[in-house]
Amino acid sequence: MTVTTPERVFQLTGSCNNYPWGKKGKQSLAAQLCAKTDKSFQIKDDEFYSELWFGDYPDFPAKKFDTGEPLKDILEKNKETLLGKKVIENLDGQLPYLPKILSIAKALPLQIHPNKELATKLHKKDPQNFTDPNHKPEIAVALSKFEVFAGWKPLSDIVPLFQLSFLRQFVPAGTTDTWTDATLREITKSLLKAEESSVEFVAQSLLKTPKEDLGPKNAYIPDLIPRLQDQYGPKDPGTLVALLCMNFMVLQPGDSIYIPADGIHAYLSGDIVECMARSNNVLNAGFCPPADRNSYDLFSETLTFQAHTAADMLLPSKKSEKSKEGRTVVYKPPMSEFDMLKADLGAGESDEIAPSDGPGVLIVTSGEGTMLADGKTFDLKEGSIFFVAPETAVVWKTDKGMQIHMAVV
Repeated sequence: MTVTTPERVFQLTGSCNNYPWGKKGKQSLAAQLCAKTDKSFQIKDDEFYSELWFGDYPDFPAKKFDTGEPLKDILEKNKETLLGKKVIENLDGQLPYLPKILSIAKALPLQIHPNKELATKLHKKDPQNFTDPNHKPEIAVALSKFEVFAGWKPLSDIVPLFQLSFLRQFVPAGTTDTWTDATLREITKSLLKAEESSVEFVAQSLLKTPKEDLGPKNAYIPDLIPRLQDQYGPKDPGTLVALLCMNFMVLQPGDSIYIPADGIHAYLSGDIVECMARSNNVLNAGFCPPADRNSYDLFSETLTFQAHTAADMLLPSKKSEKSKEGRTVVYKPPMSEFDMLKADLGAGESDEIAPSDGPGVLIVTSGEGTMLADGKTFDLKEGSIFFVAPETAVVWKTDKGMQIHMAVV
């Protein structure tokens, strides 16, 4: 019997989906990049295109470019070569991360991703809606201007808002001016459970409140209310939680945030590279139809409060030690499943990336060039997606300029 050695480096196609928060038609970067390599994918002008997935998760799986074979099947047959010892022994013997491109036109649901303990319980109880037992911490790297609600404001910025007469109703009886995270948990629950008429009344009252009464750090609130209400109507409680309690951040290309398990967030607009631990579990509480919302009690009890400033959410890039020429940076979230590399090569530039202990998946987010890996030269263009096996060095070269994002273990 002839044993065929698996290719260590090969091209992939991703899968694009159509959630209604995505951008329309050719405005969607996710759709544009998908169409670059998947010749069967046709962009329709009136269709929403939200995400391009290029991992092995079954919902929207990547496939081998030349054969159409699912990436998951290829990895299952060649674990030692394509996943490596570290992943097999320490990371469940499967691709431990899920990379995506998101193109966001309106707010994603106000959400948290449950930690491993809760995810295991939810998966056992309701496997149809919680499709795996894993946690889902994630990073988002901006490819454009990126607006996001993420983490909690400092309590010192929240407390004065709830001294306004129309917001006092949400403060637990007996609360002093010294709040704790327990206070914030109860207020978040009260806001989510508020009657629809109360949500409308509070939003209208905020619109009528002079900006100086909201405080200098909250002056943006009245500007965002009409926009959020236009997207999800005047009765969605996510508007109040996001505006009153959460950091509103505007990131520029190359900026990144880290969302821990149980970290509250809602992406608002922009194009991003997103990568997360291998999971698709989520609890939603707002910016979505009522039927799509999970239990407000479960959502509130699951909340954690590590991040209490916008700065807490940021994940700065650092020079990558894997980069020979110094043209590649790394985003290193505090988790074991992956790091994210970003190479920015100008015209005529190159970089060599040292091998990793586990598998890598890369996407060319702009430009074109070549990649030398495993003794072969591969053409790279915008939208190209490649799998790279463990212990495989790569050299990227470009005549005109090129940007690459690569998840690595």
